[in-house]
Amino acid sequence: MATKEVTDASFATDVLGSDKPVLVDFWADWCGPCKMIAPALEEISEELADKVTIAKVDIMENTDIAAKFGVQSIPLMVLFKDGQPVAQKLGAAPKSQLKGWLESVL
Repeated sequence: MATKEVTDASFATDVLGSDKPVLVDFWADWCGPCKMIAPALEEISEELADKVTIAKVDIMENTDIAAKFGVQSIPLMVLFKDGQPVAQKLGAAPKSQLKGWLESVL
């Protein structure tokens, strides 16, 4: 399962209403580190498809959600469980670190 594009309009359904944990990657097209981790997140979404959904929110196109969660620096990854943010990681990291962090908070 590839990463899922989420918008202001679909956030409540896709993330808050999900029956499994959702890792939301807040990113923007102009963000180099965001582009750097995108392939790793795609691979992790395949490897952990049964445990977590990985979603992407473009903060330039979806300003309401970015403002609601106080996104000031990107890439910012926030893990939601049962509609609540339970963990977050700021900044780019190698795939092994991203996956290790995600598995430790799931």
